[in-house]
Amino acid sequence: MITILHNPRCSKSREALVLTQQFATEQGLALEVRDYQKTPLTLAQLIVLQKQLNLCARDMLRDNEAEYAALNLAQADEATLLQALADHPALLQRPVVIFNGRALIARPPERLSALLQTAQDRNL
Repeated sequence: MITILHNPRCSKSREALVLTQQFATEQGLALEVRDYQKTPLTLAQLIVLQKQLNLCARDMLRDNEAEYAALNLAQADEATLLQALADHPALLQRPVVIFNGRALIARPPERLSALLQTAQDRNL
């Protein structure tokens, strides 16, 4: 299964969704499309996602969102940042594609090809 954490209002997220759908169809894989703002990730899910992304919490954040400034997150620690992501899903970088235990922020969407190619090379 491939999962995409998607924001339908975001053009880059829509582009990544098309690429992900094409790959899933070609490979005969199930695809879960999750509008993460309507169905936010829990703190526990965000911790797992952080490990899959292999990033610090700060790199998972959209620092240009109003909530970022309002919550004064510029100097926040990891735990505070992850909790902010749980409480304010609009702060999550997008889109995120999760496949075979790995995740990638697919912006620009062309970055997605590396994740999917690696999966193909491993014969899924």
